[in-house]
Amino acid sequence: MGRQYHLQVDPGELGGYVLLPGDPGRCALIAERFENARLVAANREFTTWTGTLDGVLVSATSTGIGGPSTAIAVEELCNLGAHTLIRVGTCGGMQPAVNWGQVVLAQAAVRDEGTTLQYVPPGYPAMADAEVLDALRAEATERVGMHHVGIVQSKDSFYGEMEPDRMPVAAELHARWAAWIRAGVLASEMECATLFVVAAVRRARAGAALVCINETPLIRELPPLAQLPLADLIDVAAGATSRLIAHDRARTAAATPPVTPPAR
Repeated sequence: MGRQYHLQVDPGELGGYVLLPGDPGRCALIAERFENARLVAANREFTTWTGTLDGVLVSATSTGIGGPSTAIAVEELCNLGAHTLIRVGTCGGMQPAVNWGQVVLAQAAVRDEGTTLQYVPPGYPAMADAEVLDALRAEATERVGMHHVGIVQSKDSFYGEMEPDRMPVAAELHARWAAWIRAGVLASEMECATLFVVAAVRRARAGAALVCINETPLIRELPPLAQLPLADLIDVAAGATSRLIAHDRARTAAATPPVTPPAR
């Protein structure tokens, strides 16, 4: 498999573990947690940095906003050998307990978007990989303490959420939003469902750590992009990656038969 058309990344330039912000500008922030990090490629909404964690090649690649560009990123990352993908993103809180600056770990995602319908039927669940979620939970518990684990809503229209009354389908948007809240959905975002479904189809592990930047009720004022509370979020994702590296090493070692010295 050669250089990927959209990512513009060549084989050998990408780690098996990839952290996925939406914003290309956040890749450099994530790469600060790597050793020997370097910019590999920047094309359209896709920026990639690669370095090492605990001696293992890892990367950060931006997905852009929403399902279509996320699906492209996941497909091409998997083409290059990525096997573990962790979204590092932002979300809007839907439950009163989900407050600004708190970390939300997505156990599953409501497929309230269109991209995944091009992959699997509507009844197919969008779920995080158990090993990735376990690593994220352990790291969040140790690093930030208070965090949330549960279902998030993945949607296609940012302004359909932020300004629903302006839309011709306002009544439907309000009704669906109220239904998700009554069903216990924690937060709203735009990429998790696509990440989980496409990764599952490609037989890769996927998870998501999000930080709440927007609280209930519906229609809130967003903070300036430069003031987003990203440090704890990035630390949780990077720390979880280190945990997965250690877990995978131990599993490989356990599966490797001991070498018997030749008889003398």
